[in-house]
Amino acid sequence: MTATPLSTAPQSPIGRIPVLDVEPLVDGGARPTKSVVGEDFVVTATVLREGHDAVGASVVLTDPDGVDHVATMVCTNVGLDLWEATVRADRPGMWTFRVEGWSDPFGTWEHDATIKVRADVDTDLMLAEGALFLERAAATPERSAAGAAVLREGVAALRDETRPPQVRLSAITHGPVHDELLGTPVRDLVSASTAYPLLVERELALCGAWYEFFPRSEGAVYDEETHTWRSGTLRTAAQRLKAVAGMGFDVIYLTPIHPIGQAAKKGPNNTLDASPEDPGSPYAIGSPDGGHDAIHPDLGTFDDFDFFVEQARGLGLEVALDIALQCSPDHPWVVEHPEWFTTRADGTIAFAENPPKKYQDIYPMNFDNDPAGAYAEVRRMVQVWIDHGVTLFRVDNPHTKPVEFWQWLIQDVARNHPEIIWLSEAFTKPAMMRTLGKVGFQQSYTYYAWRNTKPELQEYVEELATETAHYMRPSFWPTTHDILTPYMQFGGPAAWKLRAALAGTLVPTYGIYAGYELMEHVARPGAEEQIDNEKYQYKNRHWEDFEPGGSREGQSLAWYLRRLNEIRRAHPALQWLRNVTFHHVDDENIMAFSKRRVVPADAGTGAPAHEDVVIVIANLDPHSTRWSRVVFDMPALGLHPDEGFRAHDLITDQWWDFLRESMVHLGPDHEPVHIIELKRY
Repeated sequence: MTATPLSTAPQSPIGRIPVLDVEPLVDGGARPTKSVVGEDFVVTATVLREGHDAVGASVVLTDPDGVDHVATMVCTNVGLDLWEATVRADRPGMWTFRVEGWSDPFGTWEHDATIKVRADVDTDLMLAEGALFLERAAATPERSAAGAAVLREGVAALRDETRPPQVRLSAITHGPVHDELLGTPVRDLVSASTAYPLLVERELALCGAWYEFFPRSEGAVYDEETHTWRSGTLRTAAQRLKAVAGMGFDVIYLTPIHPIGQAAKKGPNNTLDASPEDPGSPYAIGSPDGGHDAIHPDLGTFDDFDFFVEQARGLGLEVALDIALQCSPDHPWVVEHPEWFTTRADGTIAFAENPPKKYQDIYPMNFDNDPAGAYAEVRRMVQVWIDHGVTLFRVDNPHTKPVEFWQWLIQDVARNHPEIIWLSEAFTKPAMMRTLGKVGFQQSYTYYAWRNTKPELQEYVEELATETAHYMRPSFWPTTHDILTPYMQFGGPAAWKLRAALAGTLVPTYGIYAGYELMEHVARPGAEEQIDNEKYQYKNRHWEDFEPGGSREGQSLAWYLRRLNEIRRAHPALQWLRNVTFHHVDDENIMAFSKRRVVPADAGTGAPAHEDVVIVIANLDPHSTRWSRVVFDMPALGLHPDEGFRAHDLITDQWWDFLRESMVHLGPDHEPVHIIELKRY
C-alpha cells in the first residue's frame, strides 16, 4: 500500500543556490520599493548552499530599458549567510531588482589552495587547478580585454616552477589578479530571486524645502474707514515669490484657491456668525462661480495663475496646490451629483465631523455610490491644474478617502506625468499613514510637530530612516495653518530656531508655514492653532516692516531660514534620509546626530569624489542654557576613535577642535543648535 502525504503545500522553486529574505520589499513585493535618482540604498538577502563550497551573491538592477546593472554583494556575518550591497539607480522610471546567488569557484579554490599549499598537501595539483580556472575565467564573455590579460599573467605565475609554491599562490590571492576576480567574479549555478519592482523618482520626491502661504493674504489690504478687507490676488501673491526664493525654498505651496461657498460660511476664529464681508474658509470649496477646477474671482483668472507659475519657475520654485476633496453646500457637484455625497435619514447631506468638532460648511465626498463617475471627475480636475503648471499636490486628509482611489489616481496620473509629486496630509494611525505611502504618495506629513523630547525624536527618526524609508518619505513641519503646539506657543525664539533646524536636518524634506519667520505663537483659546487664523480671515503681515529700515527690522527669522536652506543645498549628506546616526550626550535635553555621505566625482564639473559629514547638536530645552559632554561614534563619522577633527559651526562661523569626547554649550543665551561641518586635520 502506497503512503499518501498528509499535505503537500504549493511552493515556488527554491533554486539551486537558495536566495531568501530579500529586502527592502513593500508588502512582499506587491508594491514598489521606492528610491530617487542617485540615492544609495542597501539590499540584503540570505544566500546559502549545501556543503562547504564558497557561495556568492549579486544585486541586479534592471533599468526601464531592460539593461541589467550588477553589483556584487558582501557577506556581513562572515561564515554565515547574510549578504548585502549598496546600490543606486541613475535615472527615473520603473526598474526592478533581484538577488542572484551563485557558486563561487574562485572562492572555493582560494580557500582550499591556501590551506593545502601552506601544508604542502597536493601543492602541484592545487596550483594546476588554479591555472585551469584562470584560463576559463579569462575567456568569459563579460571579461574585459585588460582583465583577461591580468588573468593570463596569473596563469603564467601559477605555472612558473622556478618560483616557490607560496610565491606562485600569493600572486593570485593578492594583487591585480585577486582584484579582477572580485570585481568581475566567475558565477556558476546562478539562481535568481523574484524580480521586485523598484520605482525611481526625481530628487525632489525625497529632498526639498516647502513654503506655504494663503494667496489671498499676500497683498490683502484693510480699509480703516470702511472696516473692510480687499483680497490679495495671484498677481500680488507673485510679488512675495522673490522673498520666498531668496530664503532658499524649492516649493511654493498654495492653500485652495477655488471659489468659496456662502452656505454655513465660517467667520473669524471658526465662528458660525460670519458676515457677508468675511471671506470664509478656502477649504469650503465651491460656489456658483465654480468648483475645484475654478479660481476664486477675487484671486484672478487662469491667466493670472499662469503668470504666478511662470514667475515662480523663473525664481527656481515649483508650485504645489492643495487638493481637498470636500465641497461647500454651494458646490456645483452637490447639485449635479448628489450621489457623490452621503445622504442622512432626514434627506440632508452629511457635513464633515471630527467629534466634537463640526464642519457645517463642508460636505465630504463619498466614493462608494458612483466610483466610476467620481474617480473620473477628480482625475479630470487634477489634469486641469497639471496643464497649468502644477507639479506637486498636497492632499488634505487623504485618510478619509478610499486608499484604492488614491492608488488608482496616482498611478493614472503617473502614466503621462511621472514628475508629479503627492504629499499626504494624514495625521492619523500609523498603519494608514504607511499604507498611503505604499500605494503611491511620495511624501507624508508626520508626527514631528508632537515629538519634542530626545527619546521621542530619536526613536521616531530611526523608524523613519530604517523601517519605512523604502516607501514612506517624511516631511517635517514645525507648524502648519492647523497646528501650533504648546512647545511653539511658549518656547520663545529658541524653540522656533530649534524646530526649523531639526526639521531641515533630521530629514531631507521639510516645510514652513508663512508667518514662521515672525514666530506667530499666540493660539486661539482652546485650540492648538493660531488665533485670527488665515483659514477664516485675511492677514496682512506687513512684510515691509521687517525689511532693512522697517519698524520691526531684525525681528524676523528669515535670515535663519535662508542660512538653513543654504546649508542644506551645500551639504549632500543632509539630502538623504537613511544615513542618520545618533551620538551619546550626557544631558537628556541635548541631542546629537550626524549624517555622512560619500559624494562621487562629477565628470561634468571636474569635482573630485569627497566625503561630506554634518553633525547637529541641539538643546531641546528652549528655556535653559546647558553644558554637556558629547561622546561621538567616531567610525560613524569616518574617523578612528583616537582622531580629532575641526568643527565648523555653519550658523555662527565659529571653529572648535573636537575629540571623541567634547563639551558643548547651547541655549537661548547663545544658539540653540550647532550645525557643524566636519573638517579633517
